[in-house]
Amino acid sequence: MNTIGIKPGSIIKLKKVHPCGEDKWEVMRVGVDFKLRCLGCNRIVWVPRRKLDKKIKKILDKNDNE
Repeated sequence: MNTIGIKPGSIIKLKKVHPCGEDKWEVMRVGVDFKLRCLGCNRIVWVPRRKLDKKIKKILDKNDNE
């Protein structure tokens, strides 16, 4: 999956789940590193763009209730 279409406010679904059990993340900052917030426990992590390219399963809309 490519990170080109991702912008702040986007919701992304990752291949692996977070230890809290959630696999959806909100993108807070875009650049060389991405700042992501877990939608389950509100944990904030920084992920390099190259690693995130491999981890993304799907890009969701904000209104998607999947």
